[in-house]
Amino acid sequence: MKFVSKALVAVAAAATLMSGVALTGAAMAQDKGSIGIAMPTKSSARWISDGNSMVEQFTEAGYEADLQYAEDDIPNQLAQIENMITKGVDVLVIAAIDGTTLSNALENAAASGIKVIAYDRLIRDSGDVDYYATFDNFKVGVQQATSLVNGLKERFGDGPYNVELFGGSPDDNNAYFFYDGAMSVLQPLIDDGTIVIQSGQMGMDTVGTLRWDGAVAQSRMDNLLSAHYTDKQLHGALSPYDGLSIGILSSLKGVGYGSGDLKMPIVTGQDAEVPSVKSILAGEQYSTVFKDTRELARVTVGMVDALLGGGEPEINDTTTYDNGVKVVPSYLLEPVSVDASNWEEILIGSGYYTADQVK
Repeated sequence: MKFVSKALVAVAAAATLMSGVALTGAAMAQDKGSIGIAMPTKSSARWISDGNSMVEQFTEAGYEADLQYAEDDIPNQLAQIENMITKGVDVLVIAAIDGTTLSNALENAAASGIKVIAYDRLIRDSGDVDYYATFDNFKVGVQQATSLVNGLKERFGDGPYNVELFGGSPDDNNAYFFYDGAMSVLQPLIDDGTIVIQSGQMGMDTVGTLRWDGAVAQSRMDNLLSAHYTDKQLHGALSPYDGLSIGILSSLKGVGYGSGDLKMPIVTGQDAEVPSVKSILAGEQYSTVFKDTRELARVTVGMVDALLGGGEPEINDTTTYDNGVKVVPSYLLEPVSVDASNWEEILIGSGYYTADQVK
């Protein structure tokens, strides 16, 4: 019996030791650091996807991830970031609601030795932004405008074409890159009369849509149609984001576009959100721009690994993104234009969506 007891004790001791090793290993898997992730809102499916991708990839890489959404409330996002700083995160990853409001918070982060990565939206007016992970936002605008022009030719022949312009939120630095990229394609066609802006409304100060609000875009399109198109046909609308596109399309359908002989205008978009993919399949929205959030998360995790490991993050742009205080070293990913001809290959083939999600 004593032998058995000793054997049991030995087994128990070994089990305890192994358990300790296992626990230590589990703990070590989370010992690489703590990452605070500040996202703007859950009202866009795109930001939910971004958040989920980052939490999954940071966790797999051995980090603890603290993900917070501020629901487009600037004071709420500031409070969330300050709380993350107080808790002592090692790195902040921030997709800012308003890229001009974070200077004081980032000063506090820098004073605490916390590195800051601007995620997809540039943080302005601060020298305490270390890196920027995003897509080539000028190219997004070029792709939107190119798709718009191609769609106009395909659906309405040689022109001239009546087009209206919509911009993103004026407090989002990306909105200006989208608009400028698009206008690099459209302005020559406006100048030679191929494209006519019947309302005369141009420039981000006029066509911007605060907080990327689809209801605001719908209301503005209602007003444009009643003021300028009672005796003219609209042929196209430059929309920089799917949420705006859906609002614009609702306005157009409300006055009969897409039914009878009144062809649906060419409407662009961005982010390949499910309602817009379904709209493309239904022949309403013409195109969108796909930005693979899984890849953006991968780049961001790589930046964090390098920062906390004492290395230099991989970057591929050191000139484009001047935030008013410094040029922020950046990594730019490639956007992909998506329409009815390639949606399945790009969105389903990459595993971003399943066929059941969009049909």
